[in-house]
Amino acid sequence: MSTVAILGAGIMASALTFPVTDNGHQVNLVGTHLDRDIIDSIQRTGIHPELGLKMPENVTAFQLEEAEAAFADADVAMSGVNSFGVDWAGAHLATLLKPGMKVLSITKGMQADENGKLTMFPDVLRAAVGEPLASQVTWSAIVGPSIAGELAVGHDTCVVFCGEDQASLDELQQMWTTDYYHIWTSTDFIGHEVGAATKNIYAFAAGFADGLLAKAGKENDRYRMYNYGAAIFAQGQTELTQFIELLGGDVATAKGLGGVGDMFVTSMGGRNVRAGKFVGQGIPFSEVRDTHMKGVTMEGVAAIRVIGGALAPLTERGVISEDDFPLLRALHAIIVDDAPLEIPWDKFFGGRR
Repeated sequence: MSTVAILGAGIMASALTFPVTDNGHQVNLVGTHLDRDIIDSIQRTGIHPELGLKMPENVTAFQLEEAEAAFADADVAMSGVNSFGVDWAGAHLATLLKPGMKVLSITKGMQADENGKLTMFPDVLRAAVGEPLASQVTWSAIVGPSIAGELAVGHDTCVVFCGEDQASLDELQQMWTTDYYHIWTSTDFIGHEVGAATKNIYAFAAGFADGLLAKAGKENDRYRMYNYGAAIFAQGQTELTQFIELLGGDVATAKGLGGVGDMFVTSMGGRNVRAGKFVGQGIPFSEVRDTHMKGVTMEGVAAIRVIGGALAPLTERGVISEDDFPLLRALHAIIVDDAPLEIPWDKFFGGRR
């Protein structure tokens, strides 16, 4: 049996302990400085307060200052922080990883430099770890439609373990596969990570229709705005595919679990969709951020700010055209400039023909 050490005790990282411990493996769950109450609860009662579930017997909870001991004999090291903590996680992993470990990331997103160059989070982690250690471990990630609570209670969940090393992916697949956690593997690391980063962008837009109905006083109306939502979803998938192609991934990935599948489940609800609903009601995004959802982590909004912010320099350099990514450009204006909700329908799907 193997030992998995996880940095970050949020709901997704913690949910992933259920299938791997069902297979008899040991998990050392290390909380960040923001997870102290979670770790205290697990140590005292065995219950994860955000999941509302008792953690598996094979999970041992550690506070951050105990991280070195938790990672000492680990075979797999997982980065389980959210997108706002990726640089922090990289700095800590640089002191915790050891040659031969398999690194598994669940943190989704990208960073952009001043020229618009986009870097996926596993590469951000790798750069923080530095050479030669980064070349002495393998790098993989989990993507796909997976709501943490559903996974933790054993609902059927299908995901992709992607990475550069097929042998490591095969071992990780064997460790985590159960009768409810169904895993495919892929070496299209770029395509799957880009899809995972960009799907949150379009989940924000998925809330617009309900917001528009609420604004019109038609929340209980017989006729919903499914036509509107479907077009938004289709354009989001179009742009997600274009991003995968732009960054060198396999466009076929956009059609599977790491693309449209993940975007579907993220569009069904959650913080990003809720923020989009407020915008659909006509509330400026700055008010949504500072009042209605103050203190709430919105990774989709962060992705819009970063990836959408890269579009201008990419356009200036001639990498993309002004007509590319019309939906993301509109979303970026909404969250950065407090622009009103105006969907550029005529620019969707390459413009009207």
